[in-house]
Amino acid sequence: MQSNNESLTNKVQAHTKKIWNVANVLSSAGIGASDYITQLTYILFMKMDDERLELGYKSSIPQEYAWKELKKLQGPDLLYQYEKTLEVLSNQDGLIGAIFTKAHNKISQPTYLQKVISLIDQESWLSMGYDLKGSIYENILEKTGQDKKSGTGAYFTPRPLINAMVKAINPLIEETVCDPACGTGGFLLSAFEHMKVQSVDKNKTKRLKTEALIGNDNVPFVVTLASMNLYLHDIGVDKSPIQCCDSLEKVPERFPDVVLANPPFGARPEGASNIDSMRGDFYVGTRNNQLNFLQHIMLMLKQNGRAAVVLPDNVLFEAGAGEVIRKKLLNDFNLHTILRLPTGIFYAQGVKTNVLFFKKGEKTEEIWYYDYRTDIKHTLKTNTLQPHHLDDFIKCYEDRKETYSKENTAGRWRKYTYNEIISRDKTNLDITWIKAEDKTDEYTLKQLMEMIKDKSNKISKAANELSKIIVGIKE
Repeated sequence: MQSNNESLTNKVQAHTKKIWNVANVLSSAGIGASDYITQLTYILFMKMDDERLELGYKSSIPQEYAWKELKKLQGPDLLYQYEKTLEVLSNQDGLIGAIFTKAHNKISQPTYLQKVISLIDQESWLSMGYDLKGSIYENILEKTGQDKKSGTGAYFTPRPLINAMVKAINPLIEETVCDPACGTGGFLLSAFEHMKVQSVDKNKTKRLKTEALIGNDNVPFVVTLASMNLYLHDIGVDKSPIQCCDSLEKVPERFPDVVLANPPFGARPEGASNIDSMRGDFYVGTRNNQLNFLQHIMLMLKQNGRAAVVLPDNVLFEAGAGEVIRKKLLNDFNLHTILRLPTGIFYAQGVKTNVLFFKKGEKTEEIWYYDYRTDIKHTLKTNTLQPHHLDDFIKCYEDRKETYSKENTAGRWRKYTYNEIISRDKTNLDITWIKAEDKTDEYTLKQLMEMIKDKSNKISKAANELSKIIVGIKE
């Protein structure tokens, strides 16, 4: 007999396949996965709004731009009506304004637009449970992130890592949770799932759905995806908790109890606003995105607030601004845990990252390291990160008993005292103690080809950048 979980999984997979088949059709017409999922989101929201109307609820969409009006049309008339609808709805307030943030049509052929409308019209979405329609949408987002041509993988964090971070940080239903670079809302959604089972009190549940979650992102189409992702899980039904803004540009207005984030890495782009001149509260000036986000999170946390943040290796050892921030983190915060992650789990291959867990208002006494990097191999296709891969980390995180010893030098869970860390050159937190083995022969041919292809792409990209520099010098 099929279990409820198996039944849900089968339904999710069937609907996902059906929706993604249209993506494949549109791809042949030059419409990328990110454009498809964005247009799908607009159309799905309009269909669900129409279903709510039929149940007697009030709509915020002007009647002349409602779903029924769109369905009547074909050809150029359909394109005109759809584009006008997006323009009008992008200027609305509340949830609609968030869903249709800077909305524009990317499906220029009426036949393809009609295909997407027909696909969405075949289902009654409101009658689906939140688990079903939310899971379908999440699956579509995940597939979009896996599509390398779309470039949207940068906005996705693997769900097993998100869930492990949430479980470790343990947000409570009375608390507020913020992600200042929220992408498609994965951290907020996972926190919601973790918090909602903690109480049956209606007031607490209502607050959780309307006030407790805070998300920002500065990419309009990502704000659309995050707002819809939460909406389909019954969060922010009247007003989305997601705002389209650059978190770094202003001093925090709200001080959350918990911050969960995987902020963007790299230098702040040329032409972007000058954070140094806008943020007099930062500990040190830098154009480094990850260091600025780390400072922002440290400042925005409520006293005794907790954070879990994905950051690249250079945050652990970079001199100058990095050293200033690390010393602040050790002296004014309790940086109690660092989870070292392997490559191959993120869209950007080869990036070495860590999760820093810290609490505001306590000095660091000791840092516990979990090495889930040495001799660990993952790829986005053949060996993806799964929930069970981080089970041992969660156990160690909760038990706080070292698995490393003189007898077991390959133990992955080890602690260092404040004095051991602060005495290191430049307060370097980049620590590895397990001796790596050469396991190249354990890779399958498919995995090796994937690694070679990735390295080849990086070399090609670097060569192109170097060519531009050389041309600039000659000129």
